[in-house]
Amino acid sequence: VSVRVKQKGDSKCIPWKSLRDLILVHPDTKKKVNVFALCIYGLMIFPRVLGYVDEAVTDLFDRLDKRVTPVPAILAETFRSLSACRSTGEGRFIGCAQLLLVWFHSHFWKVDKVSYRVFFENYSPLNELVATPRRDNITVERWMAILQNLKDEDVEWKAPWIVPDEILYLCGDFDWVPLLRIWGAIGYASFLVLKQYRSRQFIPTTQGLAQSKFSYKDDGYKRKIREVTKAWKQIHRMKKLVVGPMVTSKYNEW
Repeated sequence: VSVRVKQKGDSKCIPWKSLRDLILVHPDTKKKVNVFALCIYGLMIFPRVLGYVDEAVTDLFDRLDKRVTPVPAILAETFRSLSACRSTGEGRFIGCAQLLLVWFHSHFWKVDKVSYRVFFENYSPLNELVATPRRDNITVERWMAILQNLKDEDVEWKAPWIVPDEILYLCGDFDWVPLLRIWGAIGYASFLVLKQYRSRQFIPTTQGLAQSKFSYKDDGYKRKIREVTKAWKQIHRMKKLVVGPMVTSKYNEW
């Protein structure tokens, strides 16, 4: 497979067709499954170039056996892409669209009662979404109209499956949570979305947050990675607190 790696823009990629052919002919069943799982990671969870698996994804995939969780990277790539689209006012979401749909399902479809199943240890919002009948004939234009006309009261800020009583709000000396991506890093400020925890929303500290993102192609990126890794050894959590109105008056003005 390594001899079929191709340069696509600034990325080295493996064609999906090459990996598919390997799955079909490889005699080792376990390796077939591993390659298939790699394809899911590269084509769906961390897409970069259509029809190709970015070589950087294979590095993360190799570390999964060492109990490395992909969750921070998934969140980071989602936030980076959405932030880029918002700042430019256009663009294409490059991330796991299926997981983003789960977020949509949990926040844009209000329910009167929370299912008792969310308190079960084996509860999965992914399984719930798969079992939910949905329409596939909604056009892109219809989706755009729905999202552009959303009002505050249309959004279920707290997903029914979010039950933690603590919030991770900063790491080390950062005033936010730094997340290492596949191709770089970005900062996430939990205080920006306290409403998702049913906690009172106030004006958060965001100074320096916009400058927290960097690419692994930037000068000095290795030093920044060490700083982020060190910060994750000093995480800070706070108890959820629900008092009075969901937002402060100053936050509304902000």
